Amino acid sequence: MNQHRLASRLLQVGLGVLVALPLVGPSRAAVAQQQIDAKVPIAFNRFYDYDELAAEMAKLASAHPELCSLHTIGKSEQGREMWLLTINNPETGSDLSKPGMWIDGNVHGNEVQAGETVLYTAWYLLEGYDEVPAIRELVDSNAFYLLPMVNPDGRAGWFRDAHTPNSNRTGLRPTDNDADGLLDEDGPEDLNGDGHIGRMWRPDPNGTHRRNERDPRIFERVPAVPGPDGRIMRGQWSMAGSEGIDNDGDGRINEDGEGGYDMNRNWPSDWQPTHVQRGAGTHPFSYPETRSVGDFIRAHPNIAAGQSYHNTGGMILRGPGTPYESGNYPRADLAVYDALGAAGAEMLPHYRYMVIHSDLYPVHGGFVNWLSEGLGIVSFTNELWSEKRIMQDGGNGLPDDAARFRWQDRVLFGQTHNDWTEVDHPEFGKVLVGGGTKYSRRTPPPFMLEEEAHRNFAFTMFHASEMPSLRLNELLLKDLGDGVWQVDLEIANDHLIPTRVSHAAAKGIGTPDFLVFVPGDGTELLLAGPTRNRFAKTFDPVEFRPERIRVEEGIQGRSISTFRYLLASDGPPTGTFIYEAMKASDLSIPLEVAVE
Repeated sequence: MNQHRLASRLLQVGLGVLVALPLVGPSRAAVAQQQIDAKVPIAFNRFYDYDELAAEMAKLASAHPELCSLHTIGKSEQGREMWLLTINNPETGSDLSKPGMWIDGNVHGNEVQAGETVLYTAWYLLEGYDEVPAIRELVDSNAFYLLPMVNPDGRAGWFRDAHTPNSNRTGLRPTDNDADGLLDEDGPEDLNGDGHIGRMWRPDPNGTHRRNERDPRIFERVPAVPGPDGRIMRGQWSMAGSEGIDNDGDGRINEDGEGGYDMNRNWPSDWQPTHVQRGAGTHPFSYPETRSVGDFIRAHPNIAAGQSYHNTGGMILRGPGTPYESGNYPRADLAVYDALGAAGAEMLPHYRYMVIHSDLYPVHGGFVNWLSEGLGIVSFTNELWSEKRIMQDGGNGLPDDAARFRWQDRVLFGQTHNDWTEVDHPEFGKVLVGGGTKYSRRTPPPFMLEEEAHRNFAFTMFHASEMPSLRLNELLLKDLGDGVWQVDLEIANDHLIPTRVSHAAAKGIGTPDFLVFVPGDGTELLLAGPTRNRFAKTFDPVEFRPERIRVEEGIQGRSISTFRYLLASDGPPTGTFIYEAMKASDLSIPLEVAVE
């Protein structure tokens, strides 16, 4: 066959296949790999300011009224609404009747991608409900409470004003940060008008740094050691601080900018005053934002899991925040945290599972500490984004300045670095101003934002999938004669998180679980209590109200608890068992399903 005839034959075969494909229809595997057909298309390769993010939340709630409600839980210091999405399928029960998961972000104003990550969580849960069976099961079985912007003022200000990557963390109540009796009197200034607060370098014949010969954007430290001529080496430049001037004449620059309180130091667990923990406030819940969040969470005792998103560093953090609080994490609870944390470290590239006080730094009055230690909620803080992902060559270390600039030039096209420009400074004379923009260091580039959001969403959904889930394992009925019947009831929790964590049981946090028996006509309850297992010869009858057994320890994760009842009845007994748990859906079991 010559080349022309071969080409014609291949074309005919190809066209035949193309014509036939629509008749066959897409395969199941192909359908499973399709992009979600969203009612509300949201671009996750960009960031949203406060108003834009609130608008996207409203669109989601409007498009999915059967699963989602949008409401405000309070107002910020400057009067902005704190918008929260509740995601729940009411056809499978009210949100308070199911295990709940709290997910928030952007408690610090500069940690902006936390807001997009929570928004992505809401978007995927709602848009994936009809297309992804695993998402449908999660939403049908649980409730989700999503607050993308804990700090509305900080987020609004970060997008509106010139900032560094590290500012502005705080809430925006005027605060005296430098103890001089004045409020917010010495903040930064954008001296070169580039919309960011960069760094300042001043000429100095005895300076600490010199400009790199190959790349003058890099200022490199000069070692204070003898040079070839025997004299101590000196540089030509010294750091003059972040971009700004000394507005109050105290010899310092930018030491008292806008705001100054830290919402992540204002929670009750191990709260310490400001002289111990800067930004802690006068007392727990002293800020409007933390008070609003606290009121909501305390009104929702069904919340069994918590996730708070921050940036940066690639961390999955659990408490405690100080070593002396370690006793609030019993061995059984640590096993739960360790299993979840290990899964997260596997799912999130360059993230590490860490303990706050020992692997990071001490924190008093932290949010996830309060959730875990104060409320018995299994909770994590994820520090989003790691610069270890900059040049993914298989290494695990942080990049040096040269690698960062290769990243800037080759991948980001210089978008998060401003060239050094000369500016007249009232204190220092001629200075160079520039460096990283507020989008550098702490936030992923937009093209990596969606992956970062999805991987963290997937981790939190794994966490959610391990909230307690109860089922009947066995219900065994035995005729003991003389109208007395023995019932052995086995209740299983197939998931990792117990219905009541050990710390909550030990400290009396929340309410215990209860196992209620409602006897049918002609059935009398004689004795009831827990037993080791169905094969045990004895059990421990409760002395008070056996029809309502207190289960202080709850049903532990991935375990079975057995309860034994002695009932009096002329024939097979009747009635209903109801297992009530604050952080799990109640389980109702008719005695009629018992196996003799």
